Amino acid sequence: METPTIISGVERQNRILEWINQRDRITIGEVCEHYSVSEATARRDLETLAARGKVQRVHGGAIAIDKAPPEMPMLERQRNQAEEKQRIGVKGAGWINDGETIFLGSGTTVLEVARHLKERQNLTVITNSLPVVNILSENPKITLICVGGLLRPSEFSFIGHMAEQALSEIRVDKVFIGVRAISIKEGLTNDYLPETLTDRAILNIGRENIVVADHTKFGRTSTVLLVPISQIQTIITGTETSEVLLQEVTKYNIKVIIA
Repeated sequence: METPTIISGVERQNRILEWINQRDRITIGEVCEHYSVSEATARRDLETLAARGKVQRVHGGAIAIDKAPPEMPMLERQRNQAEEKQRIGVKGAGWINDGETIFLGSGTTVLEVARHLKERQNLTVITNSLPVVNILSENPKITLICVGGLLRPSEFSFIGHMAEQALSEIRVDKVFIGVRAISIKEGLTNDYLPETLTDRAILNIGRENIVVADHTKFGRTSTVLLVPISQIQTIITGTETSEVLLQEVTKYNIKVIIA
């Protein structure tokens, strides 16, 4: 990359942004070398871009921020990252102890947790997900409680005022929830406001909030803020997820479990 002898700060930042978008990341050392600037200037450039929401600052540099595409209906997503989601489901189920009360939200990755609960004893499962109900309804070892409300057909989930009113009277040991996008700066985001409001109510009922998410959800943002990342205690994801991103996550005292 050729660099003119004299270059303004704004132009340098624009070129840095182009580079990050092409390569997905840049280090402070690379900024210093290519633009002949000090570490302090390189940091300021990256922090300025991060403040504008153009990049995500990480230790030693910055990475690109992707906008999550619109979410497809649940049935169409089941084959996406299927093997990774299955591993996450196994890990998630292993995080559940006999005798606990848990909440399982909607989505394909949470559904994989439900598929692997056959060996649990004396378990109480509360859910607003119709597919979770279908999977667990014939398991005599599980006490199943369904939260009703307005059915969202694309997700087969119950949402809205009735669901949120019921949730206000519930407390559980662990909440397992999926999410559209996860960003250190922007937090957990979804693309459908009515379901996001119900998901916020869900995250208020658990002693431990656990996000189950495959690698495609990280470093992205969607339309509607669910909660800041600091409100999550545990994330379960696959080996495919960027180690750099996960190192940043742990700075928020979030436990990361790799499947």
